[in-house]
Amino acid sequence: MKDLLRANGARLWDSLMEMAKLGATAAGGSRRLALSAEDGAGRDLFVRWCKDAGCSVAVDELGNLFARREGRDASRNPVAAGSHLDTQPHGGKFDGVFGVLAALEVVRTLNDHAIQTQAPVEIVMWTNEEGARFAPAMLGSGVFAGAFEVEYGLSRADSDGVTVGEALAEIGYAGSEPCGVHPLECLFEAHIEQGPILENEDKTIGVVTGVQGIRWYDASVSGQDTHAMTPLELRRDALLAAARMIDRVNAIAHDHMPNAASTVGVIAAEPGSRNTVPGDVHFTVDLRHHEEARLDEMEVALRQELQAIAAQADVVLAIESIWSSAGVTFHPDCINAVRASVEALGHSHRDIVSGAGHDAVYTSRVVPTSMIFVPCAGGLSHNEAESATPDDLAAGCNVLLNAVLERAGTTGESGD
Repeated sequence: MKDLLRANGARLWDSLMEMAKLGATAAGGSRRLALSAEDGAGRDLFVRWCKDAGCSVAVDELGNLFARREGRDASRNPVAAGSHLDTQPHGGKFDGVFGVLAALEVVRTLNDHAIQTQAPVEIVMWTNEEGARFAPAMLGSGVFAGAFEVEYGLSRADSDGVTVGEALAEIGYAGSEPCGVHPLECLFEAHIEQGPILENEDKTIGVVTGVQGIRWYDASVSGQDTHAMTPLELRRDALLAAARMIDRVNAIAHDHMPNAASTVGVIAAEPGSRNTVPGDVHFTVDLRHHEEARLDEMEVALRQELQAIAAQADVVLAIESIWSSAGVTFHPDCINAVRASVEALGHSHRDIVSGAGHDAVYTSRVVPTSMIFVPCAGGLSHNEAESATPDDLAAGCNVLLNAVLERAGTTGESGD
């Protein structure tokens, strides 16, 4: 990559701070629930900025936005970048919005240098990524990728009974383009990490190779309630057995490293009396890995090893699978474009697997996709105190810019 372009980091920061005023909270965060008046105002501002940058804007029937900067080769599908503008109820200034406005800054920088790309470049903004107002999350990208039917997406209702279709019409973003037909050559999503790894390792960029698969389970352990005076060898102690199982849940992740995680987040023991040996215990299990084969291995270990503990403790164990989300490995060409960009720019970096869901999870089903992470302070996100530095955000934007250029190509002409 010769003569690497660099975005205007100050302009990117100013745009982020301007967007943050829409739905600003007293504690310094942002509240732009999907398809609310605040989200509508954010969309209006974004569309105005895109048109000021010379883009045409298309809106599909789920309210997903596509802002297009034309390329020289009209036969090429657009190289795209983007994320979402909606937030959590007590959200921060950067989750999602950084990816959208970094993509806008890419277009603005190309304009600054009068660079024409071979392929068109598009900025994408997906509807209802957070799922805070309408469930499920990642709805717009999910319908786009065929995970949900259009009718299902439009019929999702909030707690007041307002549907997605009604809310889109209310804010003026019920588009006419069928959802899922918009062609894209590839897609990049820049995002804050929402975790502490980059900050803890003093790395500027995470080259995201995939997103962890997630499987949830409910476990029930049945023993026998009995008095605390009962000799230890005669007890069928459900809580003691569950404690050994929980320790083993943690060990299963260690046995399947790297990129494995296991969590017991809820535990309840009955009857809940100080001087009674618990006869029933219920706990949750969350297993994560980005490779489905490794998740399969973890599930087998979970069932077999916990059953062995149950047999030894003379208790009965039942494990119920209640939800799963398949792991994602991003497209190698897109990963390589990000990695080449960050290496050429000289930023410290590491490969990383996302533990959180993103629109990129769904888009990767139908479009070559990858992600770029930058650090966030303390790994804190979905919180009004969410924080990222201007320098890190500019670095992530520069990686995005040059990855997009690598995929879109240039004509060799510029105004420099």
